[in-house]
Amino acid sequence: MRVAGDTIAAIATPPGQGGIAIVRLSGPEALSIVGRLFSTADPDAALEPRRVHVGRLLERPGGAPVDQVLVFAMPGPRSYTGEDVVEVQCHGGSVVSRRVLESLLASGARAAEPGEFTKRAFLNGRLDLAQAEAVADLIAARSEAGIRLAWSQLDGHLSDRIGELRGTILNARALCEAAIDFPDEDIPELSDGRLAAELARVRAGVEALIAGFERTRRRYEGARAVLVGKPNAGKSSLLNALAGYERAIVTPVAGTTRDVIEVPLTLGGAPVLLADAAGLHAAGDPVERVGVARTRAAVGDAGCAIAVLDCSRPLDDDDRMVASAITGRAVVVALNKSDLAPTVTVHAVREFLAVQADLARAQIVEVSALAGTGIDALAAAIAGALLQGAGGDEDEVAIYRVRHRDAARRAAADLTRAGTALASAAPLELVASDLAAAAAALAAITGEITSEDVLDRVFAEFCIGK
Repeated sequence: MRVAGDTIAAIATPPGQGGIAIVRLSGPEALSIVGRLFSTADPDAALEPRRVHVGRLLERPGGAPVDQVLVFAMPGPRSYTGEDVVEVQCHGGSVVSRRVLESLLASGARAAEPGEFTKRAFLNGRLDLAQAEAVADLIAARSEAGIRLAWSQLDGHLSDRIGELRGTILNARALCEAAIDFPDEDIPELSDGRLAAELARVRAGVEALIAGFERTRRRYEGARAVLVGKPNAGKSSLLNALAGYERAIVTPVAGTTRDVIEVPLTLGGAPVLLADAAGLHAAGDPVERVGVARTRAAVGDAGCAIAVLDCSRPLDDDDRMVASAITGRAVVVALNKSDLAPTVTVHAVREFLAVQADLARAQIVEVSALAGTGIDALAAAIAGALLQGAGGDEDEVAIYRVRHRDAARRAAADLTRAGTALASAAPLELVASDLAAAAAALAAITGEITSEDVLDRVFAEFCIGK
């Protein structure tokens, strides 16, 4: 990615028709490029910083107008990228915005690559790497929980925590280096165990970030859940009730659902992909056997199984098959058709699950997909099972990117080695080396130490124009 010396331009708004479209420029020639093409009633007027100017953008200097536009200039370093930035607001529409961009490119700008504006912000010290990644995460967030996590990281909470941990490691390394360089000096922290305790505290802090990775990732990315039950237990009706519209076909005929049907939901503030699948039973028909196999595969991929039992019918071998299929998973039991005269009770279901699948502690919710009762309680139960431990504290500093987790794991391993070396009275050179490696691993999260190929991978995830 070329970043030095040139001026880049891109359409910053999504394609398609809209009220306005924004074309953004950044670089040393941004002001002059727009200035050559921008025509106002006063030809001698300059683009005054941080004021909105109205005029026409020309296809070339002295040429025909492309559109009537608003121009907003932000000289560096007080801009998003730290460079001179100009935004041109034109009428929305793919043709108009593309013609504006083409005029700017013909006048000296270069088409921006994905994430290049944010990469320049990082290289110019406006954002660290973790904050830059949070920009992409904020754009891609699919739920309120995802937005809150991205904003927390963009505000620098993770970077501050990493800085605290890394600062302690660097201080510990400095003590080791001092003892190496001045062996005759008495350094109390090395002799009375304070350094070892401090390293253990820092390692615990790093390990806490690692331990929170899975639950935080579920809060950001969401999870999968699948409705499992025998034919005609009401799985499709429950899917429609939870979705709020008729996503699945519902008929009185058992076995209507033959394939896996998925619908995205938001439960507990996090995105959830809920699946309805064919009923589990001893299928004889070849098509039904394929459907049952797909149901089992869906259960294997899901983070939570919702066992749908029909309380108006006695529990039978098909229900035992359902219990067997969900063994060992997070489970919520939906005791459906509660609007009908019950044949089995909640107590009987709990005893049945305890015997069949060791699920005596599974949460059981009485619902009626037909009457719409118990649906909110079922949604809350599914969210609780899927996101168990993922609710977290809103102020909790957490990681949810694999790159951050892997860097934290390297740091934890280096800190463990340093602590072991210190406890065994190994040469301090070894302790200092491990501490240096741990500090470098944490620095990779914020980008204080990183390689060009890592940067290219990070910013390749971005959309063009951001």
